[in-house]
Amino acid sequence: MGSALITLDTSGILAALNRTDPDHARARGTLQVERGPLIVPAGILAEAGYMIERELGAVVLRQFLADIADGSYALDCGESDMERIIALLERYDDLRLGFADACVIACAERNGGRVLTFDERDFPPVAREGTISLVPPPGGG
Repeated sequence: MGSALITLDTSGILAALNRTDPDHARARGTLQVERGPLIVPAGILAEAGYMIERELGAVVLRQFLADIADGSYALDCGESDMERIIALLERYDDLRLGFADACVIACAERNGGRVLTFDERDFPPVAREGTISLVPPPGGG
């Protein structure tokens, strides 16, 4: 692989940045093989920023934002995704999918379908329906 777009979920971002995260090695290994481009949906910035600052501190948050500013990550604003986000929230109401995850899924669907996530609750049911694929595959593969 190496050149397919990958949409990042907050769990994927945190795992890649946090050396003590149990999924850190899998996240880093995936990003070394799957070079992207890497897409950050604008709809997860508040969630990701909060989690990065809380778990890793303000310095890491500023570096992450600088990486977006310098183009290391592509920021996708998803202006046309609102109808799809609403449909996903309705379709997966039983999961309590949430706005951030619906943003990631809608963004991924427009950008090749690949999602870097370690959220094994919300994303696998969507992936089973075939609109997205998970990188790396759930369960350590």
